[in-house]
Amino acid sequence: MHFRSYTLSDPRNILVTSALPYANGELHLGNMLEHVYTDVWARFQRLCGHQVVYLCADDAHGTPTMLRAQSEGVAPEALIDELRDAHVRDLKGFLISHDNYHTTHSAENQKMVETIYLRLRDAGLITTGEVEQLYDQEKGLFLADRYVRGTCPRCGLADQYGDNCEGCGASYEATEILNPVSTLSGKTPVKRSSTHYFFDLPKFSQSLRDWTSSDAVSGEVANKLAEWLDAGLKAWDISRDGPYFGFPIPDTQDKYFYVWMDAPVGYMASLIHYINGAGKTRGIDFDSFWNADAASEVVHFVGKDIIYFHALFWPAVLSGASFRTPSRVVAHGFLTVNGVKMSKSRGTFILAETYLLHLDPEYLRYYFASKLSPSIADIDLNLDDFLNRVNADLVGKLVNIASRCARFIEKDFDHTLAAEIHDAELWDAFQASRQSIAAHYESCEVSKAVREIMALADRANQYITRHEPWNLIKQDDKHDEVHGICSQGINMFRFLMVCLKPVLPETAARAEAFINAGELQWKDSAEYLREHRINRFVPLMRRMDKKALIRMMDDSKPPESPAAQLTQEQAEDNKHVSLDQFLNIDLRIAKVLAAEPVQGADKLLRLTLDVGTATRTVFAGVKSAYAPDTLIGRLVVVVANLAPREMRFGTSEGMVLAAGEGGKEIFLLSPDSGAEPGMRVR
Repeated sequence: MHFRSYTLSDPRNILVTSALPYANGELHLGNMLEHVYTDVWARFQRLCGHQVVYLCADDAHGTPTMLRAQSEGVAPEALIDELRDAHVRDLKGFLISHDNYHTTHSAENQKMVETIYLRLRDAGLITTGEVEQLYDQEKGLFLADRYVRGTCPRCGLADQYGDNCEGCGASYEATEILNPVSTLSGKTPVKRSSTHYFFDLPKFSQSLRDWTSSDAVSGEVANKLAEWLDAGLKAWDISRDGPYFGFPIPDTQDKYFYVWMDAPVGYMASLIHYINGAGKTRGIDFDSFWNADAASEVVHFVGKDIIYFHALFWPAVLSGASFRTPSRVVAHGFLTVNGVKMSKSRGTFILAETYLLHLDPEYLRYYFASKLSPSIADIDLNLDDFLNRVNADLVGKLVNIASRCARFIEKDFDHTLAAEIHDAELWDAFQASRQSIAAHYESCEVSKAVREIMALADRANQYITRHEPWNLIKQDDKHDEVHGICSQGINMFRFLMVCLKPVLPETAARAEAFINAGELQWKDSAEYLREHRINRFVPLMRRMDKKALIRMMDDSKPPESPAAQLTQEQAEDNKHVSLDQFLNIDLRIAKVLAAEPVQGADKLLRLTLDVGTATRTVFAGVKSAYAPDTLIGRLVVVVANLAPREMRFGTSEGMVLAAGEGGKEIFLLSPDSGAEPGMRVR
């Protein structure tokens, strides 16, 4: 699949969409996969200075929406309004940057789908025919395939779906199934005929071959579409009989547009809604995107299960109604969790809301980005890999560059970067990667962009480790070199944050505040900051807490029986520490007599403590937050009766108490004034 080369000198107008979430349930992480994919691409285009309109909407119509509303005793309109609010909340929680999020149940969509239908009808592209369907007499409606179960007409396996058999894999019409039963009433449906309306899809077979063999879809998708085209297209049934929650077809009696007729039109309707509302000041024009000869781009991101609708049916309908076809349709695979399909019974069907209660959305944005590509292969959320990769890449590599360098710039060089580049060859290597990283983003190969960015982060960390500014700063004649090393470290960090801003928008905003050079744009990746004043460094991202990940998974499990809940409560009670056990812990005030780094340990300081009656040696993992000389004379709290622990650096004779997330966020517990070494903490 060929994509244009990245260039800032070629401004573009781009309409980009995610597939419309169905308005019949809450959003889950599978929905977020697609929206993150789209959002990263849209944010990259904005970063490059292009005009982007990112639109979406709820797919509101269809029998499932109608039936759920009935079961809850509410009007369908009330149900879809409630769910739309929840969808918008969750999407914002994952930092999805829609310019407009609408609904297909809108005046704009009704007018637009009627316009398209009438154009198709006037062009002779709409026909009618009799269709035999299964009808539930008790419920008073025709049954979609999903509401029929019965015996496979091919292999005889019982309790199969109305359109395909899980046993032999056969596909068939619902009217062919043996011993059919309505899943809505449990009754045997009857066969009835009714008049349906069809779109002449076969007429567009050649134009669809031409379109699908262009750059509009990936080669993988084009091959799949060719199979359908070679098999021969059939007229498309665009109607449904009432009762049905949807728009009535003009000039018909009790006939409604099938949900897949008006759903993609929702992209156009959402644009109209945006133009008439929040988008007024941007001067955006509907025709510049949707006219048959429009020069602007229209890019759809969709799951592999709806390729047929977006890459055959939708372009044909647009062509037949004298609108432009999409510039690209980018398809992706499904999300699996720990290698298997998401499952409520396994506790791996994770709602977006549940995730956001426990974990930072940027963790998942990064993990998805590290796997995203225009392939329809499934993408796996392996929870162990998720935890390890986020902590290793984002905290251990990316943020670590800034934290390692900022303290020297702040303390020793008055927050000001050096005037010269310390290692021009390394900086040139960073610059040489700009074009390929941009090309990966442009071609939707986000995972390739992330891999290249993190390889540069590795080089930046290796550069800092190799030069050891923490040792050089002790030598008076090496201060200028430390200044250059750490200034280049900050510049390399800035480069990486520009590249990762589409993936990590909130971390990028915190980095912008620290670097103090304005809002990051793609052009800034070519700039080296010299003699520039930075602000005080504050932690940019915390490590993912494994306990929070476990809690999220626990909250995704189906409710347990009362007996199982009681067992769980008993288990929780067994975790409690008794009062007698707690009173056996001897907490003492201690004074730090000496503190020094431990050779070969990145996090440890060797503390010599006065505990009143004796001195103790304790190894404490507080090096990232406290310089040794700042601790001497300080009072701390120590567990005095902890069994000595043999370490390869020596014996640790206690434990100093501290709180915090790690890194610079470590806070030693200290008593109020008046305390003395040896006092017991009560």
